[in-house]
Amino acid sequence: MVVPRDSAVGEQGPDGGKKAAKVTKVSARKTAVTAGVKTESHTALVRRARRINRELAEIYPYAHPELDFENPFQLVVATVLSAQTTDLRVNQTTPALFAKYPTPEDLAAADPEQVEEILRPTGFFRAKTKSVIGLSKALVADFGGEVPGRLEDLVKLPGVGRKTAFVVLGNAFGRPGITVDTHFQRLVRRWKWTEATEPDKIEAAVGALFPKSDWTMLSHHVIFHGRRICHARKPACGACPIAPLCPAYGEGETDPEKAKKLLKYEKGGYPGQRLNPPQAYLDAGGKPAPPLGSA
Repeated sequence: MVVPRDSAVGEQGPDGGKKAAKVTKVSARKTAVTAGVKTESHTALVRRARRINRELAEIYPYAHPELDFENPFQLVVATVLSAQTTDLRVNQTTPALFAKYPTPEDLAAADPEQVEEILRPTGFFRAKTKSVIGLSKALVADFGGEVPGRLEDLVKLPGVGRKTAFVVLGNAFGRPGITVDTHFQRLVRRWKWTEATEPDKIEAAVGALFPKSDWTMLSHHVIFHGRRICHARKPACGACPIAPLCPAYGEGETDPEKAKKLLKYEKGGYPGQRLNPPQAYLDAGGKPAPPLGSA
């Protein structure tokens, strides 16, 4: 894994201390990058943003949606269930749900109490039960039991907003969309791609920096990076391959060895979030997640 070239590990400060030298160098580097970002033109921003995406594509060539699904119906349900929980917990829960209710017709006619019991591990299970049964009824009544492939139709379904709709459009129908989840919001603001805080404004601002054909994979690259390296509380700056392009470098651990210990999923040797991940992920050293209830 590439680490920042200017990491000060092993350098001595004027007083012989490594820590002082490291702090000084990190502060100087962060100041320089931040100053450059403040003065960069729109053209320079586009170039930097696209370079970051190219770097991430090399780091995560196997990036993919981290929800297990076999068809559009499973994906839209899984995405609704992923609110306020991890994709891993959803993936551990949906096998039982889809085994009992494989189609929209089945789930639309389900006993809510039985669905609630299955969905209990995902949290907010009563509200989620109402949403997935409601969207199933809408699919049956309004779309012949098929998940629609248009944004304006998807967002009419109970529990489905723009984020969920773009996940479905991009990954079930191959139609470009930007998925603005919590990881995406955090990283694009750290990278100064936008100062916006509202998802629709972030979507518009970031979308303007990239060709539409890049949007779906861009979302995967950014979300993968946010989960594996650029964490919310302790970003692993010292193990980040795009550190030279990041104005937020230094907010996290900059020591390469300490930063490596913060890495998650395949980067740190841990299982991923999918029970049935793509073969490319497994070929890259990723490990499938364990089923619900396993040790």
